Amino acid sequence: MLEIASNSVTSALAAQRGGADRIELFDNLAEGGTTPSFGSIALARERLQIPLFVLIRPRPGDFHYDALERELMLRDIQQCRALGCDGVVIGALDAEGSVDVSLCRELVQAAGPMQVTFHRAFDAARDLSAALEDVISLGCQRVLSSGGQASAEAGADVLAALVKQAAGRISIMAGAGITPGNIAAVAKATGCVELHASAKAVRHSAMRFHNPALVGLSPGWVATDAEEVAALRAALA
Repeated sequence: MLEIASNSVTSALAAQRGGADRIELFDNLAEGGTTPSFGSIALARERLQIPLFVLIRPRPGDFHYDALERELMLRDIQQCRALGCDGVVIGALDAEGSVDVSLCRELVQAAGPMQVTFHRAFDAARDLSAALEDVISLGCQRVLSSGGQASAEAGADVLAALVKQAAGRISIMAGAGITPGNIAAVAKATGCVELHASAKAVRHSAMRFHNPALVGLSPGWVATDAEEVAALRAALA
């Protein structure tokens, strides 16, 4: 199962063309991802023929949320459910670095029939083994993790241990730093049957005029590349 992290509708459609099995849609890639706009979710749902999961994260930074942010996440989940999304991607921690079970249970309940992935807030937890049991108790279908390391490749041993601990109760999806060059090795080393990658490439502006005074405003951007997705798919074959 190849999930592609897509930072726009354009990226999601490129991922689909490249052979992705599922999309995680979000905004603000440079800041770790936040919830995309209503329009982005609605249009992606209309145009995609593969499952669409939406990141529910109200802001960048840590994963410890206040009451207002809780309400915002619940509202966003309601919108995703109304739009017919296949799943949502959630996660929250308490101040001590444990899974915020109370808040996450509310988010899971709000998701109703949609599937739920626990995102990489998991990797920021104090005790990954204990966090995994908490996520399982919530009824999530999968947890996205790099084994608490900067990349899934670096965290392969921890991911393998998490797969063993999960024992089929939940899917461990390896993510972070996944490329066509290492995806097969990561899958083999960890035992993960779900892999998560962004398959991103820089897009260059077609504008011929750029204001030279705006030195800090780059005209380029990053988006999912269909050929990179196809290369990931081929490497898993």
